[in-house]
Amino acid sequence: MVLDISRVAGFTDYFVIATAKSPRQFEALAHVVEREVPAETGAAKPRREGKSDSGWQLFDYGDVVVHLLTPEQRHYYGLEQLWSGGTPLLRIE
Repeated sequence: MVLDISRVAGFTDYFVIATAKSPRQFEALAHVVEREVPAETGAAKPRREGKSDSGWQLFDYGDVVVHLLTPEQRHYYGLEQLWSGGTPLLRIE
């Protein structure tokens, strides 16, 4: 999911919220977000918070913050509901 939160948050413009359903998928997505996205887009390497075994990793690019979660963590934290004042731009299921 891509969520425009620019009107409700002063620290970033967009959240990208993604779910990884297995440890292998989690690591693969984390690799792409941290290494391949900057290489392809020219963006700076993101600040990274969390570890894959915690079920939630955050990659901060400044204007875009990527949340990578397990299904359990995504349900527990409910970021879409927490930031419901934002505008959903893309949802892929």
